[in-house]
Amino acid sequence: MAAPRITKVFAAVNLGSFRVSAIIAGLTEAGEMVVMGSGHRQSQGIKRGYVTDMVAATHSVRDAIERAEKMANASVQSVWIGCSGAGLASTTAKVEVEIGGRRIESDDIEHLLIAGREVIQPDGRTVLHAQPAHYTLDGADGVPNPKGLHAERLAVDIHVMLADGAPVRNLKETVENAHLRVEAVVGSPIAAGHACLSNEERELGVALIEFGAEVTTVSVYAGGMLLGMQAIAFGSGDITDAIASAFGIRRYQAERLKCMAGSALASPADHREMIPVNAPGDPEQGGPMARHADDKNRIPRAELVSVITQQLGVFTDEVGRALKSLGFNGKRGQQVVLTGGGSQLPGLADYAQAALGRPVRIGSPPTMLGLPPGHATPSSSTLVGLMLYAAADPVDIRKIGPTWGPTQSYSGLGLLQRIWRAMREYF
Repeated sequence: MAAPRITKVFAAVNLGSFRVSAIIAGLTEAGEMVVMGSGHRQSQGIKRGYVTDMVAATHSVRDAIERAEKMANASVQSVWIGCSGAGLASTTAKVEVEIGGRRIESDDIEHLLIAGREVIQPDGRTVLHAQPAHYTLDGADGVPNPKGLHAERLAVDIHVMLADGAPVRNLKETVENAHLRVEAVVGSPIAAGHACLSNEERELGVALIEFGAEVTTVSVYAGGMLLGMQAIAFGSGDITDAIASAFGIRRYQAERLKCMAGSALASPADHREMIPVNAPGDPEQGGPMARHADDKNRIPRAELVSVITQQLGVFTDEVGRALKSLGFNGKRGQQVVLTGGGSQLPGLADYAQAALGRPVRIGSPPTMLGLPPGHATPSSSTLVGLMLYAAADPVDIRKIGPTWGPTQSYSGLGLLQRIWRAMREYF
């Protein structure tokens, strides 16, 4: 069977606090996404979603993208990048125009979206994207495409993602220093939502919790669009640090214990099970003995689970407060979706369901042709979501119609050319 013909290639980089990941995918003639290559490496120079060492972070990006290019046997010049820090904030705005009962044409929609630019109030912050979520015709909402319909009034709800300017510029410059052009900076809740949520969940109402290494984002969807979000400075790395501190061991040992033997749920057998602190192949007497360890440097699994659940209590308390402040009170949908690398902890869905009092499921990216098993996990939701977001070719109202540039003075031939362009645009 012949390989599918690729018509367009996309590349994405997710700069996480634990690892930097890159992916290259192509869109086939049939509209199917095919993963061509992927790569990741340990993150350096990034803390809580912020760039703290540009040189180190650039090296991580270059290494990850080169691994993806080698696997794909192709080179890329531009990428979509995800953003989980930078003070992300989400807001919605609504704009309405008179139609007068006639048929809605493409120009009407364009003029509506251009008018929507005037209602965006960034208050000195950077607008990452401003997109039409859905349209309303004479009070009937949820209209995906109003073209060809008749209405007295046409309105649109616009979703706006905001961020602090300086951290976003640091992210972009980090990637540009790796000899890549940035197509767009996308908020991680938008990307992860594309990968993990169904259209029905977005419509009914759902809370998406992306449990990252150092940052957790809590976002609420309803009526088909993102209504609001909050970032929490807590991640799975904080659980690792708590384990390392409790037992007096190295971070890499604590991470291994968490991944190999950790759980969010305790069991009666935990008190009888002893877990070796050293990995197989490590010299048994090669390092200091862990606290509460036996003579073979093994710790009780019950104490490990106790440290983990204590930290998870802090985590669910913070998430619960965020959901309450976002108005997620269960009137429209109660589903909670957990994703991100931290959500892979065994038993976490059951623990969170009991703590939050809502049904919880683990969200993973959809199955895609060529997607390696290592990327078909919740830890890659944002990375895969960036590809899906790019392929969807989202509309940004800032790029519709006449573009607005910085104020300039014109004279002579330049003035005549500007007048001629204005006449062509408006007449």
